[in-house]
Amino acid sequence: MEQFSTMFLEFIASWGYFAIAILMAAENACIPVPSELILGFAGYLIFSGQLTFAGALTAGMIGGMAGSIFAYLVGHYGGRRFVDTYGHYFFIKKSHVDVAQHWFDKYGLKAVFFSRMLPVVRTFISLPAGFAHVDMKKFLLLTFAGALPWTALILYAGMMLGESWKVLTQIGHEASIVFVVMAALVIGVLYIRYKRKKKRSGKY
Repeated sequence: MEQFSTMFLEFIASWGYFAIAILMAAENACIPVPSELILGFAGYLIFSGQLTFAGALTAGMIGGMAGSIFAYLVGHYGGRRFVDTYGHYFFIKKSHVDVAQHWFDKYGLKAVFFSRMLPVVRTFISLPAGFAHVDMKKFLLLTFAGALPWTALILYAGMMLGESWKVLTQIGHEASIVFVVMAALVIGVLYIRYKRKKKRSGKY
C-alpha cells in the first residue's frame, strides 16, 4: 500500500486538480484509495500555495460525485449478485459491502448522508442505494450534502497541518466519527430550535 500511496501523491503533485478528481472518483467508485491521503495532501498543496482551496474542493466534489454515481449505477443495474461475483477483481471486499448494506438497511436514505463522513461505509454506501433502486435525485442530493462538509473539512485540516498533514492518514477514522457526532448534534439543535419557533409562532 505504501508504494501505491507514493504513486498517488506523485500523481497529485504532477496533475493537481485533475488528479484529485480522478482519485476521489476512484475512491467513491469503491476502489480503496483513502480520501484522507488524497485530500490531506491536497490541503498541504494549498498550504504551500500550489493549489487553491476552492479549486481543490471543486475537483474533490466533482470526482466524488462521479464515482458515487458510477457505484450507484453498478448497484442499480448489476445488483448484489454481480458485485459479490466480480467485485474482488476491483478490490471490493464482500465484508465492506455487508457493512454498508447493514447501515442502509437500518437507516435507509439517511445513511447516504451520514455515511459520507464515516470510514469504509463512505466508500461503499452507493452500492446498497443502487441495489434498492432509490430515487436518483434524492441519492444525489444526500450524497452532495454529506460529501461537501467532509471534503471541505479534510482539505482544511490538511491546509492547517501543513508539513504535518500525514497525521490525517493516522487519525482519519477517529476524526470521521467525531465529525459525525458533531454534525448530528448540530442538526439536532437546529431541529429543536425550528420546532420551538414553529410552536411559538402557532400561538399567535
